[in-house]
Amino acid sequence: MLVWFAVTAVLAVLLVFDSPAADHRFVALGGVLPLVEDLSGRPWVLHTLLGAGVVLVVVMVAARGRRLVQRRLLGIPIGMLVFLVVSGTWTRAGLFWWPAFGADAVGTGAPPEFDRPGVVLVALEVLGWLGAVWIVRRHGLDRPERRRRFVRTGRLEALQG
Repeated sequence: MLVWFAVTAVLAVLLVFDSPAADHRFVALGGVLPLVEDLSGRPWVLHTLLGAGVVLVVVMVAARGRRLVQRRLLGIPIGMLVFLVVSGTWTRAGLFWWPAFGADAVGTGAPPEFDRPGVVLVALEVLGWLGAVWIVRRHGLDRPERRRRFVRTGRLEALQG
């Protein structure tokens, strides 16, 4: 389940913020970044609101004085926040609000994104691919020059009528 999280993060930013300056490459990265923890089989700090908050602070401090770099990198914590919603992490209060409800919620149990029946996981991944097709068509990424511009800038511009 990689495409589901990356595409959902990009779609959320496209539909909610509608910012032509957003770097959707970093939004997609943030949308899948917590999945790195799944290699251990357990949810850790990137599955928490605190984890996304720390990444936000690191971005703002590390790129202090470089507004364009900050704007670009802000996509990472934004994508992570979308991940917390679509993965179902928010349904586990102890994990989502860690360490507010105790330190034992991190590193225990299965990651919430995989705590679903297999058919649901497959359906979500298919929805992710359908969302990717919509993004490609809506933003003309089937055209080489638009695709190159996206790879270079991370910007998704809607096709004109």
